Amino acid sequence: MQTNENQKSTREYKVYIHRLKTWVEVTEEQYYAYYRDIWATRKRAQSHGQCMCPKSKTWMCDGDCLACEFRAAGDNLSLDYTVEDGEGNQKSWADDLPDDAPNAQSIMEDRELLCALYQKLQELDPEGRRICELIMEGKSERDIASTLGISRNTYTYRRDKLLRILREQLGMYI
Repeated sequence: MQTNENQKSTREYKVYIHRLKTWVEVTEEQYYAYYRDIWATRKRAQSHGQCMCPKSKTWMCDGDCLACEFRAAGDNLSLDYTVEDGEGNQKSWADDLPDDAPNAQSIMEDRELLCALYQKLQELDPEGRRICELIMEGKSERDIASTLGISRNTYTYRRDKLLRILREQLGMYI
């Protein structure tokens, strides 16, 4: 079925600019480009129970949910949120977080391991020490092999042999 001239939609597209508190006429492409992200943000916030905009106010939504007067907590919970266990004890989720701070014993063990490793690195032959230095610099296998003037396969063989020797010598520290 053909559309006649008098049947064509003469819809006007307007965008509400919140800072200016005014409406601006735009093209259809500009209208959809402006509102597409806003609609997606509002839909996402509504699905998480964060957007409580009344239906009559949805045209005012600018997608800035953090500054919206209709924002709700939704399904976001704080670490301070308390729960009650079966025995009636209250505890927060923050109580279950592990303490990542190292203790004195692990610091001393790490220091002893580093001292032993440093001692063993000093005892290595010059090529082994150079391989370790290049690994510590973050060089790739290809770059290390070309720096040493050997093939990549030869480098990986020597590296694996060197690391095996270091593991055996430092076995009592690991």
